[in-house]
Amino acid sequence: MTAPGAGIAAELVPTGTLRVGINFGNPVLAQKDPEGGPPRGVSADLAREVARRLGVGIRFVTFDAAAKVVEAAARNEIDLLFLAVDPVRGREVLYTAPYVVIEGTYLVGQGAPYHDVAALDAPGVRIAVGKGAAYDLYLSRALRHATLARAETSSGAVDLFVREGLEAAAGVRQPLEAYAAAHPGYRVIPGRFTAIEQAVATPRGREVARAWLHGVVEEAKASGFVRDSLAASGQSAATVAEPAKEFPVF
Repeated sequence: MTAPGAGIAAELVPTGTLRVGINFGNPVLAQKDPEGGPPRGVSADLAREVARRLGVGIRFVTFDAAAKVVEAAARNEIDLLFLAVDPVRGREVLYTAPYVVIEGTYLVGQGAPYHDVAALDAPGVRIAVGKGAAYDLYLSRALRHATLARAETSSGAVDLFVREGLEAAAGVRQPLEAYAAAHPGYRVIPGRFTAIEQAVATPRGREVARAWLHGVVEEAKASGFVRDSLAASGQSAATVAEPAKEFPVF
């Protein structure tokens, strides 16, 4: 087991309590407790494991969008966060290697003429996204013809798509499929426009702590901790990331 070396707790937990940013905008990774208790899901479980190994208390700080979590990290208001790996966010945080890989795809109307993800990158196509979400950052770089319409949150992107009659909403496959199953008249495009790698992160300047966290993540993948946590929260369709020797460097 990766034990914390000298100075890890001082660098990672400067206040003595591990402040954890949890994004409820990605229900694959984190879910609200229906009874009003602490967050559920693989992100919260990993955070608790980090706190346990360090022997410190934990405080969850919850958000409705990933961009807001990054902003809090930039202000050093949180110590640990769970994000899609992206070079734009890498300006503010240090990543471990990924622990989960999820698919980014599109929700469209049942009668829409689109049957693969490539067809959506066409003139006149308007795609709703959550502002600052991983797929917003990716599609901002990747799309050549379609345009993006940004909502404040990922769930808000689906509302924007429906309300404005846009051609598609981009997002994580599982919540989009759940929406389509509950709302006749919509379907999810097969395939994906990107594989979204989700990693643990900490604010920049905490390089020693990042290296230790990387080891914790690799052990959690290898031991089945991540797999079991995903299954326990009903997210067994998500894929545990492959073993990695190095963390992303931007």
